[in-house]
This record gives sequence, structure tokens and C-alpha cells, in this order.
Amino acid sequence: MRFNAKDLASLARRPSGCFDKEGKLKICRVVGDEKLIEPRERWCRLKGNLLFLMKNKSSEASEVVILERCWIVEFRSKTAVSIVLKFQSGEPDLYLEAASKPDCESWAVALGEANSEGLQNKIQQLRRLIMEIKEERSSDEAQQFLPSSQVDNLGEPQFTSIQRIANEPKLEFSLACKDLVAATRDRKLNTFIQVSVVHPAEHILTRYSSTEIVEGTRDPLFLTGVTFPPEYPIYEETKIKLTVYDVKDKSQDTVRTSVLPDHKEPRADVGRSFLGCTTFRVGDLVKSKEQQLTLTLRTSDGGKTVGTIEVNLVKMGELEDGETDHITSDAQDQKFLCFLPLKSCSRGFLCATCAHNTENLGRMTDRQAKEECALVRECTATEGISGKDNLPSLNAVLKNPICKLYRFPTSDNKWMRIREQMAETTLSFHVPKELINLHIKEDMRRNQELKDLGELAPHWDNMRKSVIAHCDQMLSMYQDTLAELGKHTGSSFKSSCSKGEKTLEFIPINLHLQRMHVHSPRLKDALYDVITVGAPAAHFQGFKNGGLRKLLSKFEAERRNTGYQCIYYSPENTAKAKEVLSNINHLQPLISSHADLLLNSASQHSPDSLKNSLKMLSEKTELFVHAFKDQLVRSALLALYTARPGCVLKKPAVPRNSAEEGGDLQHQDHPSQLKRQDSIPHHSEYDEEEWDRVWANVGKSLNCVIAMVDRLLEKENINNIEDGENDPSAADCKVLHTGGDWYEQLYPLVITLKDCMGEVVTRAKQSMAFVLLQELACGLPQCLMLTLRRDIVFSQALAGLVCGFIIKLHTSLHDQGFLQQLHTVGLLVQYEGLLSTYSEEAGMLEDMAVGISDLQKVMFKVIEAKSEDFLPVITGRREHYVIEVQLPAKMFELLPQEIKEGKLLRMYPVLFNVGINEQQTLAERFGDTTLQENINQENLELLKEYYKLFTEKMPPDCLPHFQEQNDLKGLLENLHQNIQAKKRKNVEIMWLAATICRKLNGVRFTCCKSAKDRTSMSVTLEQCSILRDEHQLHKDFFIRALDCMRREGCRIENVLKNVKCRKYAFNMIQLMAFPKYYRPPEGTYGKADT
Repeated sequence: MRFNAKDLASLARRPSGCFDKEGKLKICRVVGDEKLIEPRERWCRLKGNLLFLMKNKSSEASEVVILERCWIVEFRSKTAVSIVLKFQSGEPDLYLEAASKPDCESWAVALGEANSEGLQNKIQQLRRLIMEIKEERSSDEAQQFLPSSQVDNLGEPQFTSIQRIANEPKLEFSLACKDLVAATRDRKLNTFIQVSVVHPAEHILTRYSSTEIVEGTRDPLFLTGVTFPPEYPIYEETKIKLTVYDVKDKSQDTVRTSVLPDHKEPRADVGRSFLGCTTFRVGDLVKSKEQQLTLTLRTSDGGKTVGTIEVNLVKMGELEDGETDHITSDAQDQKFLCFLPLKSCSRGFLCATCAHNTENLGRMTDRQAKEECALVRECTATEGISGKDNLPSLNAVLKNPICKLYRFPTSDNKWMRIREQMAETTLSFHVPKELINLHIKEDMRRNQELKDLGELAPHWDNMRKSVIAHCDQMLSMYQDTLAELGKHTGSSFKSSCSKGEKTLEFIPINLHLQRMHVHSPRLKDALYDVITVGAPAAHFQGFKNGGLRKLLSKFEAERRNTGYQCIYYSPENTAKAKEVLSNINHLQPLISSHADLLLNSASQHSPDSLKNSLKMLSEKTELFVHAFKDQLVRSALLALYTARPGCVLKKPAVPRNSAEEGGDLQHQDHPSQLKRQDSIPHHSEYDEEEWDRVWANVGKSLNCVIAMVDRLLEKENINNIEDGENDPSAADCKVLHTGGDWYEQLYPLVITLKDCMGEVVTRAKQSMAFVLLQELACGLPQCLMLTLRRDIVFSQALAGLVCGFIIKLHTSLHDQGFLQQLHTVGLLVQYEGLLSTYSEEAGMLEDMAVGISDLQKVMFKVIEAKSEDFLPVITGRREHYVIEVQLPAKMFELLPQEIKEGKLLRMYPVLFNVGINEQQTLAERFGDTTLQENINQENLELLKEYYKLFTEKMPPDCLPHFQEQNDLKGLLENLHQNIQAKKRKNVEIMWLAATICRKLNGVRFTCCKSAKDRTSMSVTLEQCSILRDEHQLHKDFFIRALDCMRREGCRIENVLKNVKCRKYAFNMIQLMAFPKYYRPPEGTYGKADT
């Protein structure tokens, strides 16, 4: 080409504001991978498609590069600051290096848009915007002719809302295309639809969702629908743009797996090509007579027709007539389906309807079924709760729901619809903060109890000082963590990228509710819930020395060998000491309160009140006395005495740490005289039986109070009979005089009871605190670090458990069989682990196993909410926590009397783990899988115990009714055989355990390292397996349904939430080691941060 050199030189010297971009770059020519010369700094100016290269800003242009028939190669690493221009003519490539990453990216964008191809893309984009503006012009022009007063009223737009059921999606529709035109006659189209929303107030185009890719047909019918959640701002005036793309190569379709700005169109060279687009108003679809729109697809210039799109509105509770006999069943061709809407109830997001009437409903006609379901819903609403009543408590727990829609054929040529839902939970942060607050209070009490031990011999005193110093340091760490969590704002879940952050180590990783709502022609509305969460583990502390299972075992073995420094107490005894201290702190204020009530009743001369107060006082005091019945208290008191300076024993004795002597000391034949004992002696002879006398005095003083009350009431009855009818004024005087006598006679006895109780409390607290001192001293600082690690793991596990329990309770409020099982047997909680037994994941599995086992110490209690705050309340201490779940009054009334009276509900957690990745392959061939085998065997025994308890206490008709009811005993035997078989990557163990859990009304959990990639594969496989086994999914559609859920479902959205990229973190080599059905579809995996 010929150029006018003078004009180019003149253009290069123009002022800076005349150029599209300018700045310093280091430039050289490149042949292959070798640079011809070292890059030299040049001042670069870009104008249109001309790039001027100058030695400095004021010099003449030394070279001009024409940016045509070239393309840009960007280096994708986080630190790369260079790009390469490659030319089709074959001339050497141009290497350009910027000063920083942002500068490099801005140059790449400017150079990429500088050629004529970029200009054409801009023109096409402007044409599309012009078409959309033209559609708006008619309404804008009409407004110009309105009177000025009306125009003023329209200053703030008023949009028409879509009327929907509370907490149900605002709008749902399905899509299909017909007669699509390919660019070449012989090409088979692989199409998908990009759905974008034009908001009426801002006129901004926002990408919303996509369908799956349908291959090899010009008439695609998409199984993935479009759904807008309740909180989405969509109105009748909202416009929806549908853009159809032809995918050339799914593995290269990078735009579908990456995040682009809403306004930016994808480039044409990323594995797809634009076919056509169309736009419609939401109001047109909602108000259309057929509830359907047939739209014409046109090219970007609006001239050429390239096919049509059918948009079908989905309405809740309406069944579509017709069958699927006309579906093409050839495996190579596209199968055409019509859409089956989902019947839903007014209870909203978290309630199932008609779940217990499936057998009868399946035999009805469509019309009868509709009427029956309407009756069931109406009946449920009147005798139960409405969606409005249910929403507040659910909204307090679940946030940011994501909803996906599918339609699949059944094996009998019918249709079913699936709504997949995923929501994060506020409990991810609420439960750990409550738990840390309890840890702080518990540790402060323990530190104070250690300080209150009194004077100790130098050896023990130095030990105490060291322990307190370490405990104070650990307490400060808990307080700092709680303060940092209090500052957290924003998302209510912890992403997988944050699992190593210290300030978030108590927070569960990626905790979500995953729900599948299935509606089939038989009106079998069914909910299937799985809680997905990263394996509870202490990621910040690391796994260099293993996890809790190994660390605790090693620590306990080492602690046994430290007897020369301190007294060894077994873990059972230290746990007993903590229990005694907890009982003291709980019962002492209650007894004191009931004793005061007794005196108050005596002063008021109220026989009935006196009896009730005495009854409560007796019950609590008996519990108090029983708490000190253990031999541990006696042995600990003796051990504490030996630790005092200058102690003298009445007879030789060695501190005992186990219950070697029995006998009920409460019933001695010759009790000692009631008197307040002095504190534990320091320099006098120590009598081992002294504790027995002090302890027994509490019971004896209570017996004195009981005897006195009996005499007073008996005397009162006799006086009432003898007096008969006396002068009223004289009777009043007598009542006052007698009332004073009651109080005066009871007061000394009650004071004695309190004094005896105070003496017992002082001695018991000191003795138990001494036991805890030994536990801490024997293992500093490892003991406290293990406690911290265990607290971290337990916090993550507990947050998931509380979420699972609340969701299960809400969905089963109308299932009387489940509620009976809940308070009679307890709740089964089954965890599915996907961790390998190799390298760090083995340590994660050890942490997870201990954390889940610790959940056995958790009890639940359901209470009626007294305010609008429905978040659960946690009480208790380490080793024993009670979770109080609050329900609104109308929901609380649905519970059985036992639960309403506050009965504690037990949990039965079990864990089954099967590693499935390439690291598990290494473990099976070169490492060790004993850890996984032991965990599975131990938890199988726990599952059998729960099943035995269930069969003993519950009638058989309480089991859920499935279409094919398998024998639970046979399933357990099959699970036992698979665990014993020790087969490599035997995923059938997980399938069987999940089936047993569902049939026992349990709560399901699925976990991997971050609950993102392997968890997504497992959850989607479980969902499709349920559709196949329980809802007759057509066998030819199993793989396609699986790909739909993995490519366009909630789980890929979960990946996006975590790593800002729609790609599972697998590579081809890793997937070769995965079981067949745990591999994602092509184009959905690749390199991504995990």
C-alpha cells in the first residue's frame, strides 16, 4: 500500500488529545519464541488503525504499524504485562511490554478494537441498540402529547408488578426454536439461548442466564427453563432479549465460563457465532391468551429472518394436556417435549405439598387430581400455616436463593418438571459467633476457678501460673476472632478461596442448601434436600502432622507419660469434672431461688404455694446431691490437699482418679451433727471421710426442711378443724400470727441448707478445678492448641447441622410420623465425604471425622418465638450444647406435646467417605486407605444402632412411601458387604448410605474439600438418580439431564460465587481417575482457583 509520508508525520505530531491512546511501551520484533533484539522503550500513539512508534514524545515517528489482518495474543498469568501482535502476512510478530498489568490490559483492549473488524463489531452493537430504542420511541412520543400536569406525574415511572404467590418465582418460562438457518447448508447447529433483561427504568441490558447447548438440530427444544426469583425487580414493562448462538467448539466457548461486563458483547472468535436475536415485553407474555409467544429471530441489522423462538409461560398448578407419543426416540436426533408446569402450594419456598398422598393421587384423572390438590392445599392452609406465616422464620435463615428450571420426559411418555434451588444461610456466621461467645464465657469461668484454688505448694503454684498465662493468651485470641467476625458485612457464606483465612477459620466453607422439587403427572410433589458444605477442618492450622483423629490419639499417649509432673486423669474423668462444674453453676442459683420462694410462701401463709415451692426445691436439691455422688470428687479433694503446702495425712493415701469405691453416702445410719464446716485444712490432719459428711449434710438439711413443712401443714389442718367458726377479726389475727410462725420456723433451716450447699460448692469447685489443672498442665501448649482446633472444626460442623435441622423441621411440620420419630428416637444425620486419604486431605478427613462425632453431644430444643428474631439460640458448654430453635406461634402449635414441653431431641451423626479423585488413586496404589475403611466401619455400626432403635420404638408405617419400597434391612446388609469388600473407589457405599438416610427421614450432607467441584458432581448425580429411580426419568435422557444440571444448574452458579468463573477446577488428567458418572460435561472444566 502507498502512504503519504508527510501526512503520516503530521498526524503523528498532533496534540495528545487527538489520539485514542498513547504511552510508553517496550517493543521488539519476535520470530517464533525468540526476540530478535532486546525490547526498547518507545512512545506509542494509537489513532484509528495506525500505531505510531516514536523514540520519545517529542520526536518524529520512526515506524507506523497498520493494525489490519492481525490478532492479539494475551498472556493470562496474573503477573504478565506483555502482549504479542501476530500478522497474517507472516512478518515477524510485534512484542509489546507495558509497565503494569492494568496498563497492559488497556492496551490490549484498545489495539483489539482498532482494526476494521472491531469497527464492524461496534457498528453491529449500535444497530442492536438502535432497534431497541426504536421500540421504546412510540411510548416516549405518546408521552410528549400529554398535558404538562400528567407529564409531571410521570416523572417517576410507575411499573406494573407481576402478581405471584408469596415467595414463589415471579416469572418462569420455557424456550424452543424452530427452523434455524445455518451459515452453511451442511452444518449441524449446536445452539443455546442467552437470556438478557432490559430494565425499564434504566434501559440497561443485563445478562441473566443461558440454556444448555442442544446439538445437531435446527429445531432445538431446551430442557433448561428461565426463572426469576421473588425478589428480582421484574415488571410487565420489562423487556427480555433472547439471543441465539451457534457453538462451534464447546471446549473453546470461553464466554460461557467466564464473567464479562453486562454491556459487553462476546467476540466472534471465542467458539461461538451469532445467529439471531429477538425481544419481547414481559406483559405481552403474561397477558397473551395462549400463554405463549412465537417470536421471529432476526440478524443484527434487523433484515434477515433466521428462525423463530417459542416462549411458553409456566403457571403454577396447571397441567398441560397431551402425551409424548410423537417424540422422536432416535438417540441421534433431538427429542421434542412439551412443558409440564409445577403444582406448588401457598406455603412457599420451603414446603412440600401432597407428599403423603401420592399413591391415591397417582390413580386420579388430571381434573380430579387438580381438584384434590386444591382441596389439600386449602385444608392445609386452614389447619396449619400459610406462606405468609412461614416466611419470617425462613427468611431469617436462608438468603440469596438461586433457582433453575428443567423439564424431562418419563419412561411412560409423560412429562415432569424439576425446580432446582440453592440458597446460602445466615447461620454460617451466626452459629460460630454464638459458639465463640460461649467459649469465651466458659474459659473465663475456668480461669477464675483456677485462681480461686487458694494457696498451693511451689511446684503446683508455678504450674498454675503457667496454665493461667497460656489460657489468658488463648482467651485473647477467641476475643479477637469474635471482634473480627462482628465487623464482617456482605455475603453470608465463606467462599472456597477464603478457607485459609485466620479470621474466618470458625466459619463453614461454602455452606448452602441444595434442593430439588419434583412434580410429575401423578402429582407426586417431592422435595429432596442436601446440605452442601466444605469438610469441617482447620485449614489455617494446616495438616503437616495430620488431623484431629491422629493428633488426639498421639496427645493422649504422651500425656500418660507425664505422671512425674502432675496427676494423670483419664479423658472420661476430665469430662466428668467439667460436667460437675456445669451442674454446680446451673443448680446452685436454682436451689437458692426456690428456697427464697419457699420462705416467701411461708410469710404469705399459702399452703398450696408452700407445697409447690417445696416440691421444686426438693427436685433440684436431689439433682444437686446426685451430681457429687462420684468417687472422682473424693479423690480430687485428697489430691488437692496433698498439693497444699505442709499437708499431713491422717493415714497414708495416694490420690485416686477413678471410682474404686461404691455405696450411697446419702443413706448413712449415723449422720453427723449439722454444722457449717471450715474450708479445706492446710496444715492439719486431713480426714478423708470429712467430704462424705459435708456432702450428706445437704440431704439431711433438706429432710429437716421437708419435715418442718409437713408439721406446719399438719398443724394448720388441725387448727382449721378445731376452730370451726370464729370471730372474723380474731381469725385474721391468728392468720398473721401463724404466718409469722411459719417463716420464723423455716428460716433457720433454709439458711442451714444454703450454708451446707455453699460449703459443698466451694469444695467441689476447687477439687474439679484441680482436675482441670492437671489436664491442662500435662499437655501445655498442645492441649490448648488441640482444644482450639477442635473448637474450629466443631463450629463448622455445628453450623451445617443447625441449618439442616431447621430446614428438615420446616419441611416436615405436617408429617406426624416424622415428628414422633424426632422426639422418640432422634434425627439421623448422614454425611457423605469425598475426600481422599492422601496427603493433606487425609488430615482434613481426620478433622472431619472428629468434628462430626462431636455432634453427638448436641441436643435440640424447639421453643415458641417471643419476638421477630427467629435465629436459634445456643446454650451449654463444651461436651454438651443445647440449640434452641424458635418457631412462630402458629407453627409451634403443630408440634407434638412432648416437643412443645421442651423435650431434648437427640442427633445421630454418621459419616461415610469414599475418595474419588486422582489423589485417592495414589493412596490406593502406593499409600494407605485404612483411615477411610475404619471410619466407614465405625459409622456402619452407629447406623445399625440407630436402625435397631428405630425398629424398636417406631411403627413400620412411619417410613417414607417411595414408588419402590426396598427393605431397609437388605440395604444395610448390602452396605455392610460393600464396606467389607474394600473395592477401589466404591461409590456404591455412598449411594446406599444416602438411600438409607432418606428412607429413615434423615438429613443429608455432601462434603468435599470446598463443596464446589466434587460435591457438585455428587449432588447432581444424586438428583438425576432420584429422578430415574423414583420418578421414572426416561433412560435415554439420564446423561443429558446430568449434563444440563452440571452445565446450567445451581452448582455451576455455586462455582461462580466462589471463584468468579464458571469452570469446575478439574483437568483432563484428573478426570481420567474419576468414576465415570462423576465427570463434568465438556467445556465446563479447566484451570481455576479452588
